[in-house]
Amino acid sequence: MAKKISTHKKSILKETAKSTTKEYSFYADVYEVVRHIPKGKVTSYGAIAAYLGTKLSARMVGWAMNAAHAAKPKVPAQRVVNRNGILTGKHHFVTSTAMEELLNKDGVKVKDDKVVDFVKRFWDPSKELAL
Repeated sequence: MAKKISTHKKSILKETAKSTTKEYSFYADVYEVVRHIPKGKVTSYGAIAAYLGTKLSARMVGWAMNAAHAAKPKVPAQRVVNRNGILTGKHHFVTSTAMEELLNKDGVKVKDDKVVDFVKRFWDPSKELAL
C-alpha cells in the first residue's frame, strides 16, 4: 500500500524540487524522502533522484546523504544504497561498519557490503509516495 504524503508536504516537495535559487532545498527534499523509507527497506540514490524529477542527479543525492549527519530531524542515511544494493556510502559514517550495523538494526541483512535480497527490500519512492 502506497504511503501518502500530506497535502502540505506535497506542496513543499513540488515547490522546492523546482527551486534553483537555494541549493539546500534539494537536500531538504532528499531528506524528506529518506525519512519516509520504512525500517527493513532500502532505496537507491537514483530512485530518489527520479522521484524528485532530477533523474540524472543520483550523485547529487549522494552528496546530500554525505551531509545528512547534520540534518534535523534525523535522516536514516543507512537506508540509501547504490543501484545494485552495495553500501557505497559506508565510508561517510563514523566507522566503516556503522552503516551495516544500522541496517542490521533495521532488520536488513548485509553480506560483503551488499544488501541481501535487495530486490525484495527495495523501496521505490515513485511508487510508495504518490504525489
